Amino acid sequence: MNRKKAIRIVLEIIRYVIIIFGAFWMILPFFWLFSASLMSPQELMSDVPKWLPEKPQWGNYVQVLKRIPILTYYKNSLIVAGSVTLLVLLTSSMAGFAFAKLRFSGRKILFSFVLSTMMFPVFIFLIPVYYLMKLFGWLNSYLSLIVPFAVSGYGIFLMRQFILTIPDELLDCARLDGAKEFKIYTWIILPLIKPALATLAILTFIGQWNSFLWPLIVTSTAQRLMTLPVGISRLSLAFSTVETQHLILTALVYQVIPMVVVFLYLQRYYIRGFVLSGFGNL
Repeated sequence: MNRKKAIRIVLEIIRYVIIIFGAFWMILPFFWLFSASLMSPQELMSDVPKWLPEKPQWGNYVQVLKRIPILTYYKNSLIVAGSVTLLVLLTSSMAGFAFAKLRFSGRKILFSFVLSTMMFPVFIFLIPVYYLMKLFGWLNSYLSLIVPFAVSGYGIFLMRQFILTIPDELLDCARLDGAKEFKIYTWIILPLIKPALATLAILTFIGQWNSFLWPLIVTSTAQRLMTLPVGISRLSLAFSTVETQHLILTALVYQVIPMVVVFLYLQRYYIRGFVLSGFGNL
């Protein structure tokens, strides 16, 4: 074995050790969350931290279902997160296609405006958007939870960068065959940007699924529309912390499961979407 090959093997070993170490630290919080959800209140409040329950309390999952209408919160979260994700994918892909492949006056100015929206924290828009929802009469409705997030500046940027990698010659051939822009978008663009769509779908769904502040504000008087994070917070408000700490952790397991499922289903597109979306030029 020559020296270069030995060095290469050592570097490969070091790389895999780092990857395994990183994966361990990423998985550890999820492991503890699931383990803690099966503990009794006494085990959680013990002075000596425990990693595994002495006797798994599977009844915690049943208690959560009895304490709060978690199935209703599930339904609301699925409707809101799913609707916002579909709308963001639609608006972002269409706008990204327009900014990447269509020529029209003011295109650069409009795209600069889209990029500028990514510079401001979302909190500065809470009060103006709240008053708009009140003006439209949309408070305590699904519209107030969905419509304000139907367009994403980051989503438009991501789609535009990915679509820039598609050769113009491919679209020109379609135009020569008589295809209109909408047909090009549906038959050519959408099938080719599946990795970017999957990446954006994961980020959008997880962001909306975990959203807490905005749903709390616009559904403060409508429990039937509360999403899962807001509903889980009612556990700590209705009962003492000692009594509900284990139930809150159990409810969080309910909240994490859909995110894990969505990520595992779309993960094969995730890294590819991030890598390829950076090949285009601004």
